Amino acid sequence: MHEMKIDASAQISAIILFLQKTFAGVSKKNAVIAVSGGIDSALSLSLLVKAMPKEQIWPILLPYDRQDMSDAEAILDFWQIPPENRKVLNIASMVNAACKSLQTDSTDQLRKGNIMARMRMIAVFDYAKSKDALVVGTENKSEYYLGYFTRFGDEASDVEPLSNLYKTEVRQLAKELNLPEIFLEKAPSADLWEDQSDEQELGFSYELADQVIYYLIDQKIAPKEIAGLFPKDQSNLVEKILEHINRVAFKHQVPYSIKL
Repeated sequence: MHEMKIDASAQISAIILFLQKTFAGVSKKNAVIAVSGGIDSALSLSLLVKAMPKEQIWPILLPYDRQDMSDAEAILDFWQIPPENRKVLNIASMVNAACKSLQTDSTDQLRKGNIMARMRMIAVFDYAKSKDALVVGTENKSEYYLGYFTRFGDEASDVEPLSNLYKTEVRQLAKELNLPEIFLEKAPSADLWEDQSDEQELGFSYELADQVIYYLIDQKIAPKEIAGLFPKDQSNLVEKILEHINRVAFKHQVPYSIKL
């Protein structure tokens, strides 16, 4: 199997340069980023800190109801983001009002989760408008190919610094930047409902999924040949991952447009 190991220092330098060139190219000085307390937003924020003055970074925390945001606060403190640049907006009233108006079944966690993600998108872009800023996203390559995002929600952004990194590579860069251990230890979560975790919901680990995606996308190996590259006791999970990738591929084509 392929070893998911990269030159983390070189990747960090490349992303920093990418961010600097992108902001300069559109004559924008300010960046808005939603910080959740997970490793992806922690890394995106960290790369921003390396790319521009902290006074130009405007983090927004978007808890739902009594959601714990202590880890999000921790990464802001770690990088000494000025208190006056931080914004906290509880989205509970927005989400609850939308669910009521849409008559969303209270037991339908997925629909409510999508509404939460899209409400956060509205809040982030509105905040960016007020600061004449670009929205910096937190989506990685694994989430993209696994379709693990809400369309027009948490995947919406102006700039994506992590889009070329697998989840396992995100961890490597976080280690290289010496981020607090909590971000390396905690289970990945979209924070859409209590005790929700990515890997529990997906039914497989990011480590295995990254390997499968690497062979399928980067190496362009036929799906029917990929299972043979793994130990036999993993073959069922590999097939499950391939089926999942195929099932969510429609997310990458939206909107479908007529070609004349």
